[in-house]
Amino acid sequence: MTNGFLGRLFRKTSVDAMRERREPHGLKRALRGRDLIAIGLGTMIGGGIFTTIGPGVHKAGPAVTIAFVLAGLASLLAALCYAELGAVIPSAGSAYTFAYATLGEVVGWIIGWNLILEYAISAAPVAQQFSASLQEAIHALTGRTLPPGIAKAVLAHPGSAWWQVDWSKTSIDLIGALFVLMLTVLIIIGIRETARTNNVLVVVKVAALLVFIVAGALLFHPQNLTPFNPVGWIGPWDKDGIPTGIFGGAALVFFTYIGFDAATTTAEECVNPPRDIPVGVIGSLLIGTVLYCAVAIVLVGAVPWQQVDINTPLQSALAPLHASWAEWVIRIGVLSGTASVALISLLGQSRIFFAMARDRMLPPGIAKIHPRFRTPALMSGVTGIIVAAFTLILPLDLLLSLVNIGTMSAFIAVCLGVLFLRVSRPDLPRPFRTPFVWVTAIGGIVITGALAVLGLGLITFAWFGAWLLVGLVVYFSYGFRQTTHDADIPEPDIAI
Repeated sequence: MTNGFLGRLFRKTSVDAMRERREPHGLKRALRGRDLIAIGLGTMIGGGIFTTIGPGVHKAGPAVTIAFVLAGLASLLAALCYAELGAVIPSAGSAYTFAYATLGEVVGWIIGWNLILEYAISAAPVAQQFSASLQEAIHALTGRTLPPGIAKAVLAHPGSAWWQVDWSKTSIDLIGALFVLMLTVLIIIGIRETARTNNVLVVVKVAALLVFIVAGALLFHPQNLTPFNPVGWIGPWDKDGIPTGIFGGAALVFFTYIGFDAATTTAEECVNPPRDIPVGVIGSLLIGTVLYCAVAIVLVGAVPWQQVDINTPLQSALAPLHASWAEWVIRIGVLSGTASVALISLLGQSRIFFAMARDRMLPPGIAKIHPRFRTPALMSGVTGIIVAAFTLILPLDLLLSLVNIGTMSAFIAVCLGVLFLRVSRPDLPRPFRTPFVWVTAIGGIVITGALAVLGLGLITFAWFGAWLLVGLVVYFSYGFRQTTHDADIPEPDIAI
């Protein structure tokens, strides 16, 4: 029995009960391994590779390829741990559920709170990026532009204080907000419809990257790769207090890897979770990493790294071809990429909130499953409205730096969870086992931690500390007193 303050903080859900969790009108099981690969790629290949690769090149030079490999290695080690826990605990919620079941309630809450950074917070600026790309495409076709007041989210500050706003000069992003609401409706209607839409978007944006790789190879000049590592592994800090070099570049391009774990948020909607989850998590990560490295090496080979355009790196690199069709292919790829990232981010966040509400970390009434659509319709709607409001009025560029560190904390927790479960439940059936688990999990913790410490600035940690403090206030105000679970009940003897 758990008792006392610390005992309540670190009480756990029963792994066996979670494995046997079945609801009379539960989530529809319609996803297979190929769908999970597309879901992982849906969030991985999007605004990140089309935009962060430019700043990444300026941080690391041609060695940005090594930065992608380093960030990919950290993600792969974590992915192997995700695959084991996802196969053992096929329940919605991703890293939140894994942490709750292995490390305890307060750790689960912290990880769930941090996942808001990975999904909800990141969805808003991605939707704004879709809006900007769509407006740019419309202008290229017709020469028309939207009125400034509804084209971009801007909070005008006449004074130095952040709370001072000049509403007469403030504008909103109407297209971005409406786009989020449209995606929310799709998510509410059904998981099968959402997956099919995402599959199409993934095919389009992968095709766009392949076109860039082939077309960019025609402009490849080997001399552009020399010197290969001009800044070093850890270079000087930039004006924002963030290190340059390979580690700084790796911490930045880490953003492109965020989302492969979205496959685990839909565990309860898989036809065969023990098989589908490992296939989806590992498959999407490997495909994404190969594409990233190929795009990076072609980019720095086609353009001297100092001349890579930060804002439109891929489109600008193909300019010497004077092929407007190639520019439009990249433009369509950006639209498809940002659309799929926003879609899967909203899907993942709604499933994480669903799992947290079911555990009474959040009000349970909003976790009800729609009897017809068999989706957490109310939770999805609430999530979509909040993200749409952020998209409408808030320029969230500052918060993007928090997305990486929030995801890194989830990776570390999952690696720790695998080790804890291996020690506490060695007899538990494991359809997928992390290979060389002690090397893999500890390696994931060390490399991910190194990327955070050596690649992120002090201001990011300061904001992250404030975010955690707010999360703990929310937890002790509601979740700590409301959670009900089976941690205090002897675990049943279930043959699985």
